Amino acid sequence: MTAAAPAYDRAPIELPHRVRMEILGAVMLGIFLAALDQTIVGTALPVIVTALKGNDVYVWAFTSYLVAATVSGPLYGKLSDLFGRRLFFVIGVAIFLVGSVLSALSGQMWQFIGARGLQGLGAGALFPISLAIIGDIFAPSERGKYQGFFGAVFGISFLIGPAIGGLITDNFGWQWIFFVNLPLGAIALFIIWRTLPSVRSHNAETRIDYLGAALLVGALVPILIGLTNKQFGDWTDLDVGGLIALGLLLGGLFVLVEAGAKEPILPLGLFRIRAFTASVFAFFLAAMGFFAAVVFLPRWYQVVAGSSATEAGYSILPLLGGLIVSAIASGQLIARTGRYKALIVSSLVALAVGLFLLTHLRPDTPQPLVWLWMAVTGLGVGPSFAAFTLVVQNAVPISELGVATSSVTLFQQLGGTVGLAITGTIFGSVLLEEVPKQLTAAGVPAQFATQFASGGSAALNNLARVGDLGASILAQVPAAFRPQVEPLIPAMVSGIHEAISLATAATFQIGIITALLAALIVLVVLPAGRMGEGAEAPQPAAPRAELEPTAD
Repeated sequence: MTAAAPAYDRAPIELPHRVRMEILGAVMLGIFLAALDQTIVGTALPVIVTALKGNDVYVWAFTSYLVAATVSGPLYGKLSDLFGRRLFFVIGVAIFLVGSVLSALSGQMWQFIGARGLQGLGAGALFPISLAIIGDIFAPSERGKYQGFFGAVFGISFLIGPAIGGLITDNFGWQWIFFVNLPLGAIALFIIWRTLPSVRSHNAETRIDYLGAALLVGALVPILIGLTNKQFGDWTDLDVGGLIALGLLLGGLFVLVEAGAKEPILPLGLFRIRAFTASVFAFFLAAMGFFAAVVFLPRWYQVVAGSSATEAGYSILPLLGGLIVSAIASGQLIARTGRYKALIVSSLVALAVGLFLLTHLRPDTPQPLVWLWMAVTGLGVGPSFAAFTLVVQNAVPISELGVATSSVTLFQQLGGTVGLAITGTIFGSVLLEEVPKQLTAAGVPAQFATQFASGGSAALNNLARVGDLGASILAQVPAAFRPQVEPLIPAMVSGIHEAISLATAATFQIGIITALLAALIVLVVLPAGRMGEGAEAPQPAAPRAELEPTAD
């Protein structure tokens, strides 16, 4: 007879193994939908922003998605704690599909950014609720093994996403990369509704912290807009420093409101748990560096290396492959050994090393060397995606499992959002600064070289576009002057590509610092321990699941 698991190592909701596997499969399908969309859009985005004339706000196609997902995630987590996971998982998928349709129908960049925000509002439910479901139905000692499957889902999406995105973009038009979500979403909705039981606590307080959610949005958006505007202004400008100051003020009000809220969207008491505090802040810092690589490397391949959308997507597979392998392996390793602290610290140091290597990116860098640098970066960031969620779920009370898990996702997405705002500013500033220098160094007359960097956002649109840059430059020259300009075209293209490479490399510098700071936080603050041996926070006995009948 097998000995019963100790009380601290039991699943909060005990279900038959077959039912748990069905739920796991349904949830993974929903995650696959969102993960596939990210890889497809990332491949096609340089083409999209060129078509919609939005290179000056390139990062906002990602930022709007991340902002919406960031601010909605904690609210979804709290609502799922109160009213069950299934309802809000389904709502998230439905909103995501509506956003997909509107993205495909966008004719201007502001419409596309808004539609991506709506997609993010739906995706905000998928990731945290999925991870919370794993925490619900598996014991602490099992979670690492099954959360490793999420790495496999991302792996499949990363493998087929660039091919699908590139083939659709190159042959049918970028709009169809969003329409492909519809049949996948319909299948996900059907399976999830039939298999995922609805579980809620009858003792839950049903007061929702809408004021806290509003203040979180109100604090985050001005800060992000201010950071984005920095590439064309000074810190003292009202639309830069003024917006950042407004966001920080609202952030202070958010903390005050959360301290007195009955059911806060982000319970401040969680920060008294060292494992939670160390995990969320370290994940915030790690995400700041990694998101820059995911966003700017495909752009570099398409603009500088002349790759197609399909080729650019597959060119970053070493980065994504390293992430997938290390995420799955670290989850399995933690499940087997229960140890996590040394693994997290070493992986964050590896992330810093990989980003440092990427700062040496130039137009003539050998491709095998770039692939090696990307692989090191991916290997460094992968364990963060697996380990921090496991640490937090092992440390918090069961009654706050959903909101704590969504908080991990919140800080990861906050880190990515803030990181993109900062790196977008760095990219634009360095590009406009380097273009005259590199054009002059390439042999272009100085008085002509300075004209390329004038015009702010218009200059970014002209310089960082995909396609034949030389032909584009020549097309903007009056016909009478083309014979004089045409001999200079190769030098112009070479200088601009050098400037874009320097600007791309500069976006990785901030990540070196943040990754090392994250490693220091984990080393000093995160308590050592074994998974499944109990938590710092008091753990109530596992509640008896009260399940609604699944839909027929």
